[in-house]
Amino acid sequence: MGKKKTAFVCSDCGAEFARWQGQCSECKAWNTVTEFRVPSVKAAPRSAGTTGYAGVVEAKIQTLDEVNLESLPRFSTGFKEFDRVLGGGVVPGSAILIGGEPGAGKSTLLLQTMCLLAQSMPTLYVTGEESLQQVAMRAKRLGLPTDKLKTLAETNVETICQLALREKPAIMVIDSIQVMHMTDVQSAPGSVSQVRESAAYLTRFAKQNQVAIVMVGHVTKDGTLAGPKVLEHCIDCSILLEGSSDSRFRTLRGNKNRFGAVNELGVFAMTGQGLKEVSNPSAIFLNRGEEQTPGSLVMVIWEGTRPLLVEVQALVDYSQLANPRRVTVGLEQNRLAMLLAVLHRHGGLQVADQDVFVNVVGGVKVNETSADLALITALVSSFKNYALDKQLVVFGEVGLGGEIRPVPSGQERLREAAKHGFKRAIVPVANKPKEVIEGMEVIGVSSLSDALQALF
Repeated sequence: MGKKKTAFVCSDCGAEFARWQGQCSECKAWNTVTEFRVPSVKAAPRSAGTTGYAGVVEAKIQTLDEVNLESLPRFSTGFKEFDRVLGGGVVPGSAILIGGEPGAGKSTLLLQTMCLLAQSMPTLYVTGEESLQQVAMRAKRLGLPTDKLKTLAETNVETICQLALREKPAIMVIDSIQVMHMTDVQSAPGSVSQVRESAAYLTRFAKQNQVAIVMVGHVTKDGTLAGPKVLEHCIDCSILLEGSSDSRFRTLRGNKNRFGAVNELGVFAMTGQGLKEVSNPSAIFLNRGEEQTPGSLVMVIWEGTRPLLVEVQALVDYSQLANPRRVTVGLEQNRLAMLLAVLHRHGGLQVADQDVFVNVVGGVKVNETSADLALITALVSSFKNYALDKQLVVFGEVGLGGEIRPVPSGQERLREAAKHGFKRAIVPVANKPKEVIEGMEVIGVSSLSDALQALF
């Protein structure tokens, strides 16, 4: 056996160091450098009369138009929302990583998907955290067809791939990558080296045999995927299943996708029969009360390739503290601080002695700037204790100079709002449609003062 090489690897960014250190000098994270041991690999002997290594097949160089794309048709998972996040379905030979909080429904969603796919193609469900009896009990409780789904309880990656070569599944689930291990890697399952080598081995197996592999990944306490950062680099698609334990809705969001658009959003409802897809997410996020209250407003955000109507709520109240609180749920807190400064400078509203609480209803996380104007409108509505029109929708980006900037896909946002019965819209003047939208009054504004004057 060759001498083993010892290195130290950062679990966040994957940087390697010759010795252990408390802080990673690349990503500046603390206590993320762990020991990584790999056996040295001997060079392959050269064959006589050749310049290459023995046993290596010469690669073929070809142009992109010569690549045959018809041999890799996508296939559906059986869930339209799941297919949307994946970019239209599962690509053969792709490596997909799905993560989420414990109890979010990762194993439930994949078990439902695999039971449906098993009726039309060969599948293999590999469980390393649960016994086969536990998986069978869950499938029976959900009322799923279990007669054709093949299952395996194993944690050794080499053994799994050998059995998969014999069974030849079209899609395989690994639940989860953190409990898998390889024989040659001398460390415990879940360590940086085991996760990295196991994921790389499974990804190579997927590419060489045209098997779609879905790996379940754990998350850390701050919501990011556990393991080395190289884990997210080597896979083709990274998905997060989000949702609090007290909410019956789950959102499936794509963070990386080599075969489709990123930031696509799929919405599911957790029921007694498993996860059920929600075909019209705007309807569930607009479940509002009969009486309109100050600080409540509907905005139109863009998720992936479709508009989504969500309600934003703001509460501005006098603070008893020396440092008033700024609390946001579903929005970036630094964005709120910036908009409060813009509101003071260009809107003439002083809230330095007020507590400000902002919430996006339904557990949706808003990352785009089109929510700026709606957020400022909700803040002013709460501060003035003035209830806005229930049939009003607002969107637009607010600049530091108080100008209202246009946002992408303004026409599609307005049509989505009109489809749900909204009669009035305050939008950037550049997003005002040239053609009249039937049943909707669209007001274009160019500055924050114009927007506040039109609203209040």
